Amino acid sequence: MAYYGWKAPPSLLAAQGGTSVPELRKDPVVGRWVIISTDRAKRPSDFIRNKVVQKGGFCPFCPGNEAKTPSEVLAYRPNSNGNGQKNSPGWTVRVVPNKFPALGIEGTLNRQAEGMFDKMNGLGAHEVIVETPDHASHLALLPQKDIESVLWAWRDRIVDLRQDRRFKYIMIFKNHGESAGATMEHPHAQLIALPIVPKHVVEEMEGARQYFTLKERCIFCDIMRQEMENPIRVVSENEDFLVFAPFAPRFPFEAWIMPKRHESAFENLSSHQMINLAASLKQLLMKCEVALDSPAYNLVLHTAPLQENSLDYFHWHIEFIPKLTNTAGFEWGSGFYINPTPPEESAKFLRETEIPADAKHLKS
Repeated sequence: MAYYGWKAPPSLLAAQGGTSVPELRKDPVVGRWVIISTDRAKRPSDFIRNKVVQKGGFCPFCPGNEAKTPSEVLAYRPNSNGNGQKNSPGWTVRVVPNKFPALGIEGTLNRQAEGMFDKMNGLGAHEVIVETPDHASHLALLPQKDIESVLWAWRDRIVDLRQDRRFKYIMIFKNHGESAGATMEHPHAQLIALPIVPKHVVEEMEGARQYFTLKERCIFCDIMRQEMENPIRVVSENEDFLVFAPFAPRFPFEAWIMPKRHESAFENLSSHQMINLAASLKQLLMKCEVALDSPAYNLVLHTAPLQENSLDYFHWHIEFIPKLTNTAGFEWGSGFYINPTPPEESAKFLRETEIPADAKHLKS
């Protein structure tokens, strides 16, 4: 992991010698070890990063340019009374197939071997969820009700795509900012339906399954219960959701959003939960806007495979990772991550960050 200069806050330094001993922490779900390098400890002001800014130029996602994208598969047009013309302005959230898809939706898998190697056709669906018609805004600055609409679009697309039995898993993710992988600056997320369950999800599910076999309890529920009993890593909570920094975070200021009621599949959310999820997500994003100065970030939904949407041992959640450091040779070579900010410190900083009543001035 590459660092851009560091300064250890006095509160994190040991009394002897002005330094502290790094910690190795183990992720309780997948068993991954993380180095919490307290001797390199950083506060938000110690990171040098590229702030997300608007560059302008032609945008196919803006209203009036609907003909420049593939035909929409979903759109919310609140003022159309159900009679709004497809692929026309007036939408609040719009979902279209990706013009340059990672996977193709037509055909069959055609699994085959090439000697000892396995291969199959690149079957899947790749969609873009355009979160707002406002090119100059972004998810954190949207009204809570609009964020709720974005989340409903996630749910509606999962429910529709899971009818296709060729798909095994749906990954929804958001890259915000060029350094987080975004190639279009208009606020959007992406959905990829896959014919296989991703390796990271398999590892997470297997770790959770082993814990459940041993203790007959969901490991995510136990994690959340412990975090609530000793809330040193809690960022915020409401009736339905807990936002917290995980015990062994790979990255500084990494945070998870998790439903308090056990549920393995995101698409099974109730309307009441969706309202509170939008509130939790907006609060987390706004706190990071203020505390981390509008960082680039990745947001990823972890949910159950499509044909296994009622699991006792798995618990859906959203993982939020601001782009404050770069993954480098040690991480790629070892599988370890070095995190210069203890999660207790990052959670405390975000927890104590106050969101301005009028956040419009935060626009880039």
